[in-house]
Amino acid sequence: MSLMKLKSGTDIRGTAIGKNTDLTDNAVKKIISGFVRVMCEKTGKTPSGLKVSIGHDSRLSAERIRKNVVSVLSYHGVKIIDCSLASTPAMFMTTVTIGCDAAIQITASHHPSDKNGLKFFTENGGFENEDIIKTLEYAQDADISAIGDSDNSEKLDFMSQYAEMHRKMICEGINAENYDRPLEGFHIVTDAGNGVGGFYATQVLEKLGADISGSLYLDPDGNFPNHAPNPENAEAMKSISDAVINSGADFGVIFDTDVDRSACVDSEGNEINRNALIALASAIALENNPGGTIVTDSVTSDGLKYFIENVLGGKHHRFRRGYKNVINESLRLNSIGINSPLAIETSGHAALRENYFLDDGAYLITKIIILLVNLKKEGKTPADLISELPVPAEEKELRFPILDEDFRTSGQNVIKDFEEYAKNREGWYIAEDNHEGLRVSLDENHGNGWMLLRQSVHDPILPFNAESNSEGGVKKIIREFSGFIKNQKSVDTSVMEGLDE
Repeated sequence: MSLMKLKSGTDIRGTAIGKNTDLTDNAVKKIISGFVRVMCEKTGKTPSGLKVSIGHDSRLSAERIRKNVVSVLSYHGVKIIDCSLASTPAMFMTTVTIGCDAAIQITASHHPSDKNGLKFFTENGGFENEDIIKTLEYAQDADISAIGDSDNSEKLDFMSQYAEMHRKMICEGINAENYDRPLEGFHIVTDAGNGVGGFYATQVLEKLGADISGSLYLDPDGNFPNHAPNPENAEAMKSISDAVINSGADFGVIFDTDVDRSACVDSEGNEINRNALIALASAIALENNPGGTIVTDSVTSDGLKYFIENVLGGKHHRFRRGYKNVINESLRLNSIGINSPLAIETSGHAALRENYFLDDGAYLITKIIILLVNLKKEGKTPADLISELPVPAEEKELRFPILDEDFRTSGQNVIKDFEEYAKNREGWYIAEDNHEGLRVSLDENHGNGWMLLRQSVHDPILPFNAESNSEGGVKKIIREFSGFIKNQKSVDTSVMEGLDE
């Protein structure tokens, strides 16, 4: 098997349980062997000079994979700091606070329980695309025949240190009279989805005085028996909204499995997610960066652009999907003198410059909790900060499977054809900031909104997003689009059935 099939953007991901397992013991050992070689090249150190931390989320396959990771690192003489159950952002922080050359997180984010994967970090952030490619190329030819089952790791409860960082940040940010208990009088519920985010409720909020009664699914369980640990999942968001309403809480927070994404809800159970979360994060980021540029992915709404530029006085730079894409674009803008304090994806990956451009769901929630408390002194709530965010009347996403084996080339050709098709359509206006796929605005007679056709980052799919400011507008937009997409032989358009009538 070619190990390159396990590449998923800047992560490694595969099936770790069941008859279709491709993230096998041998695959993991080979990949970690390739990783050691890459790290030696990056640092100029020998394997025995490297210090590497490892952690994992709550997945059932985590311990098997951890043993294989440790056995390879031990074989090469690497100093190993085993952080056991940990969030992905916490693992990155080991490169900053305890001097690890690299960190390895065993996770597949929000994906189903049979999946797992590996994320690699240095103090400069997550591995780039070329780092993953090189790791897998080295892994393909790695000789693992002499590697046994040795374990030279040193155990460290780093999550306690990480939680303490957040408690300190909240105490300093609120600066209450009761300095060490600034959240007394606040009722905040957490839904961890049986991932690793339960620590935030018990080790951060509760220790600072918050009432966390009504919190859900704080115990790690790799079966994920209650709902998908994913803030983009409608069932998950209903879960935290209901928890807030049922417990009469002031606020609710939800994390994905490994806590690199988050969302929240207000006291009435209203979601602050997707465009609303970006709007709130932008308000926080621009407070000390007037006129700064917020980098987002390509599927953000026209209303968000209006809010960032006309209400907050910032600039909105709409870029490509993929959390590393938005982070790297923000880094690029800063490198050429453009003030960009935040990179954030609609999925909830939020990376603030002040926090190493690390996409950390807990860090964003900590900033929002500080805001929640400080705004209450003025009789306001976080929702008040984004009250002027225009909300579309309708929105819809369709996902079109690409039928050709060479799906990337085929998808690119469809988008090129779409651009030619769009150029001469009445009431269609191609967006000037197309960094991914093709985004088209439509006038009031053709849907009163916008549509975007793009290539999926990982899968043989062409996602299509439509948003309208009028009731019934999305149906008009889909009807307009159907004249193009139904003539594309390389695309399965069955998802359109009944929608364009």
